[in-house]
Amino acid sequence: MAEDRPLNHDEMLAVLDWYRAAGVDVAVGEEPVDRFAQRAPVRTAPPQATAQAMAPAAATAAPQGTPPMIGADPAEARNLAASAKSLQELEAILGQYDGCGLKLRATQLVFADGNPDASIMLIGEAPGAEEDRIGKPFVGKSGQLLDRMLAAIGLDRTKVYIANTVPWRPPGNRTPTPEEMALCLPFLHRQVELVAPKVIMTLGGPAMQTLFDTTSGIIKMRGKWANLTVGRHQAEAVATLHPAYLLRNPAAKEQAWQDMLSLKLKLVELGLVD
Repeated sequence: MAEDRPLNHDEMLAVLDWYRAAGVDVAVGEEPVDRFAQRAPVRTAPPQATAQAMAPAAATAAPQGTPPMIGADPAEARNLAASAKSLQELEAILGQYDGCGLKLRATQLVFADGNPDASIMLIGEAPGAEEDRIGKPFVGKSGQLLDRMLAAIGLDRTKVYIANTVPWRPPGNRTPTPEEMALCLPFLHRQVELVAPKVIMTLGGPAMQTLFDTTSGIIKMRGKWANLTVGRHQAEAVATLHPAYLLRNPAAKEQAWQDMLSLKLKLVELGLVD
């Protein structure tokens, strides 16, 4: 059994780091609460008048199983995204948009990095802890690996444009929910339309499934080129493995290298590089 003792300074910092990585970064009270010491509330039947008053509301409630969309309106997101005439306007609109709950827990908006005039656009899933802290996509260890992957085929961030499917970090780096994706997708589509890349490469399974609108796995889909329509823009597109996956599974780097070579060949074929 673990020793019951107060934590020292280093141990407390380690616990705080663990909480932040798990997405617990907001205190809900000044004093801790012992939930085990609390008694469960006793439910009482509502008065007859109250029950009758609730009946009409229950009759119009959403069907059972419908996911809640608290304070969220995808139509509003589509209208706001469509109103942006430039990337600067789109970033400003996202900065003021409060419809997606991810923004409430994130440190800041992570909009994009690289060259907005580039013919190549890379799209990942969501910002991580370092990206959330700095405000740019792919700046942590996976971003450093991505830079090396690009350099291996003669590219760098001055020659590509980098974004994510959602611009705010999900708590604990979890996968964005379908509701969160539905709210962020119009902004991504508009971002692609404004950049108008000739070539799109998605990084990782979630980004591939979102952009290619498929439920297939990344291993099955990676390396296969397709003419992809994103919003009102068409581009040649291919999926590859996420750099974070490659850091956990170094043996998969061979597959990613094949995809990068395929990207280089496509760029030559389209006359985008020599």
